Amino acid sequence: MHKSTNLLIVFFLSFFSTACTNDLVVKDQYSQDYPKKEIAKASSNSQFTFSWPYTDSSSMKPRGGTTLGQNVTLDKSLNKNWLDLTEKNLTDFERDRLSILAMTGAYRVSFDFIETLGLTENYLPTQPYQSWGTEYVYLVEDKSDFISLQHILVMFFSTNNNDDQSEPIVVKHWRQDWKYQDKKIHVFTGFKTWEAIKFTDDHVKGKWSQSVYQVDDSPRYQAIGKWIHNKNFSSWLSNETWRPLPRREFSVRDDYNVLIGTNRHTITPTGWVQEEENLKAILTSPKILKSTNPILAKEIGVARYERIIDHDWSAGDNYWKSTLPFWKDVRNIWNGILEEKSTIKFKKDKKEPPLYITMFNLADESKQKDINNVIDKGLIKKTIESYLTNP
Repeated sequence: MHKSTNLLIVFFLSFFSTACTNDLVVKDQYSQDYPKKEIAKASSNSQFTFSWPYTDSSSMKPRGGTTLGQNVTLDKSLNKNWLDLTEKNLTDFERDRLSILAMTGAYRVSFDFIETLGLTENYLPTQPYQSWGTEYVYLVEDKSDFISLQHILVMFFSTNNNDDQSEPIVVKHWRQDWKYQDKKIHVFTGFKTWEAIKFTDDHVKGKWSQSVYQVDDSPRYQAIGKWIHNKNFSSWLSNETWRPLPRREFSVRDDYNVLIGTNRHTITPTGWVQEEENLKAILTSPKILKSTNPILAKEIGVARYERIIDHDWSAGDNYWKSTLPFWKDVRNIWNGILEEKSTIKFKKDKKEPPLYITMFNLADESKQKDINNVIDKGLIKKTIESYLTNP
């Protein structure tokens, strides 16, 4: 049995402030002795390449704890979708779809973020950030020109050199939707506000939008980009996008308002990698940068998704299966709100629990109901709208 919803929420708040790296043996994947799988041992040792070597080392220790996950078995066999990408006589559209579908499956994930340059007087670099997770990416929907992927964390914590293992911790994580030649997206403008923009047919020709949603399925950011296919990898690069501060940032600082940057997804033979280049910017109002010195620093981020096998995903499977009707209703209601409104804005100071806590509690309630007695859609819509205000 996994933990109660409240414990899951506390875990979610604290987990992504943890830090962990893993020891791996690197070998030429085309050599005869390259393993089809290997055990990746968890380690509490933090490390960083862009280390600001002339800065006091104690101030640059990656922030987070020393939580360890269980050892995982890396799957070094070649991803079928990646192999299919190398086939001849495929259209670009077919290769695009295979690239997106290649992101589904079971992964060990590492998250690394560090500021690489400062742009203000007397700048001092902030602590880098490291985290990790074991995550399954489920295919939610596939309608040819639309693909939806849901990330679910299923974590086991280890102590005593992996001799003891916790019960599974399950957290519904982020969602990514991909739409071909999407002519309308909502962009973040700052201060909990998103605004719809439209594109011409020529602007989106051959391109895909990526829509990223929070754990409660509320919007986070949307971007437009084009997949580029090379002989042994495929990569998608977004346009420059404004994004709200992620939890790793807003939980520890309040000196800037928006991340402005690009997002690249690259499909590898054994997984995929997400790379970010972000500017940390100060706003005076939605869409308006501070007139002097608006950019504090630049950061780079890398999230590596490495395929794993033999991990127990049953707790995540059970959660997703039991809450699927509820989250489908939530998605549909949000789609309706985004279609109807040109601008959405969240209330600045709402005293109730954060939206994700409310939605997680409703999801837990939905698990107690049978398929013909789901949570009322009117209640879901009323709950979401109670967190919104007129722009």
